[in-house]
Amino acid sequence: MTKPGSEGKARLSSPLLIVISAPSGGGKTTLCQQLLIRHKEMARAVTCTTRPPRKGEIEGRDYYFLDPAAFAARQAAGDFLEHATVFNHCYGTPKTEVLNKLRQGSDVLLNVDVQGAATVCRRAAEDPELSRALVTVFLTPASLTELETRLKRRATDSPDELARRLSRAREEAAQWPHYQYLIISTSIAEDARQMELIIAAERLRQSRSTFTLGT
Repeated sequence: MTKPGSEGKARLSSPLLIVISAPSGGGKTTLCQQLLIRHKEMARAVTCTTRPPRKGEIEGRDYYFLDPAAFAARQAAGDFLEHATVFNHCYGTPKTEVLNKLRQGSDVLLNVDVQGAATVCRRAAEDPELSRALVTVFLTPASLTELETRLKRRATDSPDELARRLSRAREEAAQWPHYQYLIISTSIAEDARQMELIIAAERLRQSRSTFTLGT
C-alpha cells in the first residue's frame, strides 16, 4: 500500500469510477469504508435520499437528505446520474458530484444497488468520460444462509423486513453476471484484499494510461 496521498502525485492512469453493489447486508458499506481509509486519493460519491437520517448520519457527509418533492424536482431536471426506489425510499447520485471529482483527479467510489448500477452503465455507454472511468464490482456472501446470519447480527430489522430483504437479495444476486468483477465475501480483510487486486489491475489498463516516455 502506498503512503497516504502519494499515489495521486505519481499516478500514471486516469481516475476510476468504482461502482460497488451487493445485496442488503452483503458488506458493501464496510468494503467502501476500508477503501476510503486505504486510498486518500479516493472520494465517496455522496448520494441524495428521501429516507430519514439514521443515528449518527450527517447531512452532506453520509447523504443529502431531501423531501420527496425536492427529490422529484431534481429527478425531473435530469440532475441524477442514477436514481432508484428501494424499500419505499428514493436514492439518487448527482451527476455533477461524480464528474467534478473525476475531473479533479480523484477516484470516485459509488455504493449503489443493482438498479442504480444498471443505470450508471447505460449512462456510461453514452458518455466517453464515464465509460473510460467505469469499473463495476458485485460483492456477495456465498449463500443466502450466510446473508441471513449477517442481517440478524445487525438486529435492525423486524422479521417481516428481514424476509423482504432476503427475497430482494435473491433477485439482486442473480444480477452478478452484469458486473465486470465478482467478489465472494468472506471477511473484511479478504474482501479488501481482493478489491485492491481489482484496482491495481484496472490502473494498469492501457486504455487508462497517461504515460509518456521520458528522456
